[in-house]
Amino acid sequence: MNKWFAISVLMLVAGALPAAPASATTVTPEARQIAEVIDRLDVEHHWPAGVHVNWKTGVPDGRPESQSGRHTHCSAFVASAAQQFGIYILRPPEHPQTLLANAQHDWLLEAGHDRGWVRIDGPVAAQEYANRGWFVVVTYRNHHDNKPGHIAIIRPSDKSELLLRAEGPQITQAGTINFRSTTVREGFSGHPAAWRRQEALYFAHPIDNQALLAAQARQP
Repeated sequence: MNKWFAISVLMLVAGALPAAPASATTVTPEARQIAEVIDRLDVEHHWPAGVHVNWKTGVPDGRPESQSGRHTHCSAFVASAAQQFGIYILRPPEHPQTLLANAQHDWLLEAGHDRGWVRIDGPVAAQEYANRGWFVVVTYRNHHDNKPGHIAIIRPSDKSELLLRAEGPQITQAGTINFRSTTVREGFSGHPAAWRRQEALYFAHPIDNQALLAAQARQP
């Protein structure tokens, strides 16, 4: 049994994996530290839409785009942020940046549990996990294989359950517009089915203290 899957099962049995609460829990210090690491990646000034970028840094690398249209980099940003904490999600070179969000969605469903990912039931529980210091993503797969999906990172927030159900958790994303903090409803507005039909899915991965300390040490 994969060690991360075993850890998740043990935590579930012990009651450490939270069920959907009546309202968002208090944001833990660990969750705030994780958010600080992600914020230092400065997504609002990196991973710009319309140009090819180094997936790890979000800096344009001068290479031509491999597809027409204004290519965005939601999936590359998520992969880079996950790597900060030693977490694997499908990324280059295993898959090119083109249509990577769709591929990450499928990978999380099919192979994610073997790499420590747990599927989360809905936006309220997803915010709960983020508030407790897990790395949490929300993802949407486009119905058309040749069109992009979307993926973003859920960030800590003490918003109420009422707000969570109205607009979704807070997220950090690259996209047509890059946001340090916005809502799932706003960030996924280019994919109406993601929020209106609740087709977006949520996944979480634990971050141990050593991985968090290493991520903090790597950044200025």
